[in-house]
Amino acid sequence: MQEFFAFFATVIVVSVSGVMAPGPLFAATISSGLKQRLAGFKIAIGHTAIELPLVVMIGLGVLSLESFPQFRIIITALGAVSIFGFAALQLRSALREVATKDSKHGPLLTGILLTGLNPFFLVWWFTIGIKLISDAMVLWSFWGILVMFALHIWMDYAWLMFVSASSAKSAKILSGKSYKIFMIGINVVLVYFGITFLLEIF
Repeated sequence: MQEFFAFFATVIVVSVSGVMAPGPLFAATISSGLKQRLAGFKIAIGHTAIELPLVVMIGLGVLSLESFPQFRIIITALGAVSIFGFAALQLRSALREVATKDSKHGPLLTGILLTGLNPFFLVWWFTIGIKLISDAMVLWSFWGILVMFALHIWMDYAWLMFVSASSAKSAKILSGKSYKIFMIGINVVLVYFGITFLLEIF
């Protein structure tokens, strides 16, 4: 039991660097949270749909650092395009006031795209995260991967739901003009992340 709690503490400390790091998923959660209070939960589900298979494949040796560079340029480019597209749709919605709520599957798709096409997320798991995976497998073999993931993923849900709920509360006190300014600001941040993705390629 002491071994489990020691590992749990390690997962928490290490995971914070990935879970709470500012990035496109964080900015998108703020943007989506202005329209849907539960957007963070839906985004977290999309995030899980990519993260769980990735972690399992790394643990089983299906994916490795040797195979990753082949896809990094493509993933980075697609990630930048996805971010620019998301930001453009959000800005159009805010400036034209044509929508006050995301589509039913909007946040879920956002979670999937901005996770799977985020090169920094992938690099984190292939560098920092791989230590957690290997330590878990030493302790509990294959089941250790699932134990480690369970200890990690709840933080993603807690953080993204908190960000989304906080954003939803902010939306209630923002006037029409303030809302537009805020949406422009947060989507400018998203565009910045898209540009950093492109700079990674060059």
